[in-house]
Amino acid sequence: MTVPTLSIFFVGITLFLAIGVPLGLLAVFRRRFGIKIVPVLVGAAAFVVFALVLESALHRVVLHPDAAGNIALKSQPFLYVLYACFAAGIFEETARFVSFNLLKRKYNRLDTGLAYGVGHGGIESILLVGFSMINTLILCISINLGMLENTQSALSGDALATLNTQVQLLTSTPSYMFLLSGVERLVAICVQISLSVIVFYSVARRDKRWLFPLAILLHAAADTPAAMYQVGVIKNIFVVEGGTAAVAVVLVLLAVFFHRLLKTPETEMLPVASAKREPDPWRP
Repeated sequence: MTVPTLSIFFVGITLFLAIGVPLGLLAVFRRRFGIKIVPVLVGAAAFVVFALVLESALHRVVLHPDAAGNIALKSQPFLYVLYACFAAGIFEETARFVSFNLLKRKYNRLDTGLAYGVGHGGIESILLVGFSMINTLILCISINLGMLENTQSALSGDALATLNTQVQLLTSTPSYMFLLSGVERLVAICVQISLSVIVFYSVARRDKRWLFPLAILLHAAADTPAAMYQVGVIKNIFVVEGGTAAVAVVLVLLAVFFHRLLKTPETEMLPVASAKREPDPWRP
């Protein structure tokens, strides 16, 4: 029983995309638009606090999976989709809204929205997919080199069952599924940066506070295909990814539209070469 070579190759590509794209965007945006490191770090920290800590705590209370991992709310598909989508939207967009209000006195240009989006979407990609793909790649190589036999012989009970389940999944999962995880991360990062721009303007322009609840609705829309797949309403993974990608395109267009509509001399993003910026303490 071995993992197909193509699967391992796609795991490597997804690993590269999950970690390399956020770092690449950080380098490109820093060079092109002069984004500062502080909003990037704030975006990363806000995701950890609001999504991984606070939202996860709510999930444990509301979803309350049993010992087998079953979730009672999934028996009510509409309620599950509604909860899953809006929980993510409310927590993550509130993270943006709070963060931009804290940053606005010193970081009040659009590049702050871009920087926050890279931090928020980047740390999500690295923590949720990047690290997972590292473990997956190691396990795949270990399986194909026959290095798990000693480990399996030393385990028993639930630990052995868990390892055997992982091996079975890796050897039987279609290769393209590993690549889809990388494509999903690209789409997710586009969504996160676009929503960051939209919420940025809800803070930068006092008369546009309605952009904040709009961002929650848009975030919920982006998560709806995946939530519907989890409850079996949508059964084709390509429909899920296509639907999410379509929402991402709409979000990118909306972010560009709102920037052109709402930009002011104070918030407008200018190329580094023509923009007069305050010294960046993070840049030598």
